[in-house]
Amino acid sequence: MLYAILCYAHEETVFAWSKEEEAAVMEKLYAVQEPLAASGRLGPVGRLMPTTAATTVRKGKDEPLVIDGPFAETKEALLGFYVVDFETLDEAIAFSKQLSSVNPGSTSYEIRPFYVFRPGDASS
Repeated sequence: MLYAILCYAHEETVFAWSKEEEAAVMEKLYAVQEPLAASGRLGPVGRLMPTTAATTVRKGKDEPLVIDGPFAETKEALLGFYVVDFETLDEAIAFSKQLSSVNPGSTSYEIRPFYVFRPGDASS
């Protein structure tokens, strides 16, 4: 089963890292990811730009509204994601714990089963 692992953190902290701090964190994260990448079970991994770069389209009464910024005001923001193929939720939890152990600061990982939707493809 594919799992989406969503990374939430305080973006003010993450985007304030020096180049050296960023490189050190990314090196540790790559080390956690490498075994899954080597086994072909690591899918797309993405890092999102800050919420100040976001645009939200929200359903309105008559027409959709286009709003600058994220859809919710929260202390933690969605900063990135992993798509990983695990047999069990326990494996997804273990991977998320490894990510959390090498990612400094207040970070949380949300795990959700992931469905690949391909319109018109009978196998999706």
